[in-house]
Formats: sequence, structure tokens, C-alpha cells
Amino acid sequence: QVQLVESGGGLVQAGESLRLSCAASGRRRFSGLTMGWFRQAPGKEREFVANTKWDGGRKNYADSVKGRFAIYIDSDKNMVYLQMNSLKPEDTAVYFCAAGVWITGTQAIEYEYWGQGTQVTVSS
Repeated sequence: QVQLVESGGGLVQAGESLRLSCAASGRRRFSGLTMGWFRQAPGKEREFVANTKWDGGRKNYADSVKGRFAIYIDSDKNMVYLQMNSLKPEDTAVYFCAAGVWITGTQAIEYEYWGQGTQVTVSS
């Protein structure tokens, strides 16, 4: 089992930055997992934001966040981060950290483990 706990959400103004954190636990090692961030706005489906493999390698981003968001992992601390810059009102959502083994794309259904989410609100 993998437990994921997000933190770092809040209320910011457009153009500002936030860094979301995801603490992973439940295993001695997380190598082999793909870690992802998703978000869900009210009345909308959960959507892919970014992902990367725990062991490094290619990072994937949704077109809507490319150039503004960055996902990275601190394996010494078992932490996954999402640095969000130049935030826009349309980034307002609950952000979820997720983990899975057999990840082939950007579909939420492929991820086995989920955090409880952290709210990000961007005012105009």
C-alpha cells in the first residue's frame, strides 16, 4: 500500500506561485512507480496535470500548464512536488497526488493510489 498526503494549497492572486507537496509513505522504496498530479474543478471531470517516474526520466505535462508548472521528486524525503507559477483563475481546483505502477498515459483510472486533495484557488 502507498499512502499519499497533499499539502500546500491555498488562495492566491493571478500571477502568483504555489508549491504543492505530496508525502508518500507505506513502502520502503517507491522506485518503479509513476507519480502524477491531477486536478478537479467543480462540475468538471478530474484532469491530468503532470507526471513523472519516481526514478527520474521524462516528465509529462498537460498543455494547459506547460511552461508554468513543474513536477519533481525528492526521493530522500519521499516527497513529490508541483511547482505552480503564473497561476491563472482557471487553475482553480482541488489538486490530487496519485501513484501507479502500470501507467501508459494520462488517464486517472490507471492510478492505484490517491491522496485526499488540496484546494487551490486563484483569484483574478
